[in-house]
Amino acid sequence: MSSMRSDYGRPGRRLKNEINVVPYIDVMLVLLVIFMVTAPLITPGVVELPSVGQAASVPTTPLEIQIKQDGSVQWRKRESGAQFAEVPRNALAQTILSVLQPNQPVLIAADGRVPYDSVVKVMDDLRANGVTRLGLLVDQKSSEPTPNRKPAGR
Repeated sequence: MSSMRSDYGRPGRRLKNEINVVPYIDVMLVLLVIFMVTAPLITPGVVELPSVGQAASVPTTPLEIQIKQDGSVQWRKRESGAQFAEVPRNALAQTILSVLQPNQPVLIAADGRVPYDSVVKVMDDLRANGVTRLGLLVDQKSSEPTPNRKPAGR
């Protein structure tokens, strides 16, 4: 009985080994109410999908820039029968700007063995000279299997 009483004759307090979760539940309910009130006020992003009439219009023919493995640069208008014309790398931007129409895309195709830095330098040069619509061409079907990839089904 003396172990239950402190030095002054009052019963001692026992330590609780439980967590009081009531304040956490209160905070959670307040946050839930805040989210429920503000969720209808948030406007979702609007996506403008093309209509049938817009899809029938043919976009402008893009210009294509080709970077070869040896670092030489060629360009052409991407039409049937168009031939590539060799252009010095330092005159590429001026050549493209001289034939570029407003909102006409420019596509860059590079050999797989061309350093990434070379492609980025061409893109930076075109952007610095005012070409805003740039894209990269990729080969969807590769004739050579990649060395790290195993054939499917084996």
